[in-house]
Amino acid sequence: MALITRAQAEARKLLTEIGMDDIAELPMDLLASGLDATLIEKPMTSCDGRITFGVNRALIRINSLIEFPERKRFIAAHEIGHLRMHRGMDLPPDTKLTLNIISGMEKQLKTGKQELEANQFAAELLMPAPLFKNIAFRKPFSPELLKELAQRFRTSLTATAFRYAEMNLHPICIVMTAGGLVKYFRKSEEMKVYLGDITKVPPPAGSVAREYIESGYEFLYSKHEKAQVIKKSVWFDIGRYGDDSDYYEYCIPTKAYKTVLSIIWEK
Repeated sequence: MALITRAQAEARKLLTEIGMDDIAELPMDLLASGLDATLIEKPMTSCDGRITFGVNRALIRINSLIEFPERKRFIAAHEIGHLRMHRGMDLPPDTKLTLNIISGMEKQLKTGKQELEANQFAAELLMPAPLFKNIAFRKPFSPELLKELAQRFRTSLTATAFRYAEMNLHPICIVMTAGGLVKYFRKSEEMKVYLGDITKVPPPAGSVAREYIESGYEFLYSKHEKAQVIKKSVWFDIGRYGDDSDYYEYCIPTKAYKTVLSIIWEK
């Protein structure tokens, strides 16, 4: 991974302060309490998380209607990132958009820089780089490895996939589709392919992502079938004389949000 960011450095500093190199078993409300913040869960209809700064303490609210505890942990870590780096700033409630923002997208939001920093902080806090690399190093990429990592760090498959790509452990490409249109993509540094401008259009015909959209975001494949074989040209530009080799596409659909996360790598 490249030089660490301010947010990643702050997450590592916090881990040092609390004397832990792994917080997978640490309840987030307990961590927040030790940082002069109160973390509560309550039903919220318009956002997933919010932090309010008081004179001496901060209040962190997490949407109790969120189904998956792994997502709640990431939101809590995101809000703690705001607590550590953005105290006193006027921050809006965090939504699906802010919690999914990645480098290069921060200009889409008025507070995009702060949201990107909070996400980088959360990823480093929940999935510390040294531990993550130690577990994943020299293992072939697969849906099973992604699940192993997610279970180990108690993070969502989506957050784990982006962390894996960031670590540049294996050439993969991640494409996020929301509401039937490609929103953004990220490649690991070693993924030497050309996508062109694929944003704001539906995923291509022949892609597994398209299958999931057409199925209403229902799960289509399980176990060894999760990684479907596709042709490279489905997603990537191979040029006039390019080799249209076999690739894998593994999709994680989320029916509640109408999203599909595609992970693509060479067979």
